Parts: sequence; structure tokens; C-alpha cells
Amino acid sequence: MDIKPETPWDGTPDISARIVVAISRVSSVLRAGMWEFATAENLNPTQAEILQLLKDRSTGVRLSWLAAQLSVSPASASDSVAALVSKGLVRKARAEDDGRASALWLTDEGKALVGRMMSALGFADDAAAALDTQVKDQLLVGLFKLIAQLQKSERFPALRACLSCRFFEANVDPGSAAPHHCALVKAPLPIAFLRIDCAEHQATDPATERRNWEAFA
Repeated sequence: MDIKPETPWDGTPDISARIVVAISRVSSVLRAGMWEFATAENLNPTQAEILQLLKDRSTGVRLSWLAAQLSVSPASASDSVAALVSKGLVRKARAEDDGRASALWLTDEGKALVGRMMSALGFADDAAAALDTQVKDQLLVGLFKLIAQLQKSERFPALRACLSCRFFEANVDPGSAAPHHCALVKAPLPIAFLRIDCAEHQATDPATERRNWEAFA
């Protein structure tokens, strides 16, 4: 019986698997950079991630939200927050929207440390900035589409993204360079300006958010 010879590409994983591997490797490089910074600042990786998550959040966040973002138990998140409070990097006070609950904010010292952290991770921004403009636009859209697919698995934590914001008006001018609209700034919203984390974000209703993400998926 004749055996058909393999082609040079038979052992190549499919493209979806290679995309996941590439993202994983990029994530590992970024994580290693953050851990290096955290070690130098006498922080553990989880504490560094919490500081990063609190960046630009003027209204404060709940402990339960932090735990969900980090994919850890509330008890584990609480231990890390307590350490950051003792270091003077995070403050804990009554939530502005519910006086019975507590919320978390960065202190001025915490904000300064996060600023240094972002500078330490500047190598990643430099790498992305070096890409051709068209490649950057395509990559951003591709990442939004991937996030939209991951949303279906209910494993992706909540984002302050344009697509989940009440100010986002989808496909106001379909087919144009700026198909969407931002009601906050009252201006057309080009795809290249879509944000994954926006400090002015205000959550829209679940049904609208679902429709927005499904449009990308």
C-alpha cells in the first residue's frame, strides 16, 4: 500500500491556534515586564495588577469587581488590597453610590507609582507605535472582534470599552471612515479611535451592549 508523503506544512497548527499562541507570548512578555517592575517596588504581581486596574478610575471600584477582573477569589483580592492600603498606595472609603459599601481608589502615591509602571512597560507601546498605520487599525479591529467572540464564553471580564458605553452610537454612518458616533463628545467615532478602556465610560444597558459586541462578532 502506497503511503502518501506528507507536505512540508502538514504539521503546522491551524491559524486560530497560532493566533492564540502569539497573544499568549505577547502577554507573557508584558507580564514579565510588570513583574520585574513589581519586584523592584516590593510588590507582588497581583498587587501590581490591582494598581493598574485602579488607574483612571475616579469613582472608585468595588472589591468584587477587582476579584472578577483578576479571576481570583474575593478573599485573595482582599488580602492584596489590604497590603496596598498599608503601603499607602490605595485608599478605602465609602462608595459614592452606596454609603453601606466600600470602594477603592489610588492615593497620590499610588498614582505616581502607576505612572512609573506605565513608563517601565513603554517598550510595548513603542513596538505597537512602530507598526504601519493600516496594520494598527486592522489589529485593533481584529482584537475587538476576538474580544467579541470571547464575550460569548462569559469568561471575559467587564470592560470600559466603547461598545459597552451608553454614549456609543453604533453604525450611524455605515461604510464611512467613522461609522460610529460618540454622544459624549458629540463627534463621529472612527474605528481607529475605539477604546478598550475609557475613563469617561458609563455602562449602557445589557441588551444594547450585547448588540454592539455581536456586530463585531
